Amino acid sequence: MTRLFNVYYSARTLARLFCEVILVSGSFILATVLLTGPDWHITLIYEDGLLKIAAITAFTLLLTYYFDLYGPRRFSESWEIYFRLLLVLSVLSFVLAGFIYLFPELDIGPYVFLVGVSFLAVVLVLWRGAYEWIIGLAMFQERVYVLGCGERARSVVELLQTSRDAGMQVTGWTGIGDSDGRLERFSADLRAFRGSKPGIDRVIVAMEDRRESMPVRELLDLRLLGVIIENSSTLVERLSGKLPLDGLNPSTLIFTEGFRMNASQQLFRRLLSFAVSFTALLICLPFLPLIVLAVRFSSPGPILFSQIRVGRRGRLFTAYKFRTMRQDAEAQGAVWATRDDPRVTRIGRFLRSTRLDEIPQLWNVLRGDMAFVGPRPERPEFVQWLSREIPYYDLRHMIRPGITGWAQVRYRYGASLEETKHKLEYDLYYVKHQSIGLDLLIMFETIKTIILRRGAQ
Repeated sequence: MTRLFNVYYSARTLARLFCEVILVSGSFILATVLLTGPDWHITLIYEDGLLKIAAITAFTLLLTYYFDLYGPRRFSESWEIYFRLLLVLSVLSFVLAGFIYLFPELDIGPYVFLVGVSFLAVVLVLWRGAYEWIIGLAMFQERVYVLGCGERARSVVELLQTSRDAGMQVTGWTGIGDSDGRLERFSADLRAFRGSKPGIDRVIVAMEDRRESMPVRELLDLRLLGVIIENSSTLVERLSGKLPLDGLNPSTLIFTEGFRMNASQQLFRRLLSFAVSFTALLICLPFLPLIVLAVRFSSPGPILFSQIRVGRRGRLFTAYKFRTMRQDAEAQGAVWATRDDPRVTRIGRFLRSTRLDEIPQLWNVLRGDMAFVGPRPERPEFVQWLSREIPYYDLRHMIRPGITGWAQVRYRYGASLEETKHKLEYDLYYVKHQSIGLDLLIMFETIKTIILRRGAQ
């Protein structure tokens, strides 16, 4: 897998992206050549045809990304791929028609866009079908054996079976069983793969207790035969973008690469947060009077809602948001918001789904209480409880909390202890791999999250 912006991408995903750049641009170049005659090179080179096609290609790939056709698949049925492709082509056609109507000078030539989209519809559907068939071929699958017999091994097997783009096929695993005779069973399973041509390419070690049950000799023999031996935590971190709490121990945190608190890096992150927040506040200024009036007339109570939150190194600060709930929402004490929470006003539901209620937190970023990107700040009463229930929860307070974050763009709203554990795994991944590049990627994905209204409650 290839690491970009401290996030791992499979070679298949990058190859698919590259091929689709060629297909999209090639469709419109072919349409230009066929419709503009012998002067096609003049149209492409001297009349900015290539520049216009490059813009169309970038917009098409952006639409493809926003319709979840890249990255982790959020749907199980293959027909949804083609349905979403048709949505991409429909939006592209509508936008191109609008631009040509408003700005006729942007047209490359008569019917070029129409024919180009027609070519693109055919080649994209054929390409995606061919891609799904190709990646399913055994020759493009890495044969993987999962070593372990507990819940950790089972979860690794399930992750590999659902991560189609990882290119790994589970050829076997020890299976759920009792602890008696584990070393003998593990050793026998691995010895079966020894030979001049091992029947596996990779062994994933997913053992909960390695004492007196690790088949060291057999693993070493396979390693010398060219088989990759990998820890399950490393694999899960790479495929899922989170640092699994299962199996996480102090030695892992001490010796692992990452968790760098470099002063210069933190300074650049602070400057980036300030610049982005100041720019966002300027953009939002014209809408503030409308939001204020909407909140005022939605229900009795103040316009702004202030709350004590836990910041960097446990320091308390006051966070501000536009009020989205009734004034008596916490008359019975502090509770997490739930789906379709009856305490949320009608205007408040809209503000939450569009994240407009968090505009006042830009002031917290300018003051230095928060960063633009980071773990979401939690309330002190919840932090005390969660720190007792979840190991390493305090690690998320190593850095400033943020308006958006890796957990926010990769996971839903956490309203229970179990969901908070999952969000913490994403937060720890961010703390471990924090960088300017990852911050920019999260900001980009935040736009998608807002447009699709994901994660809010």
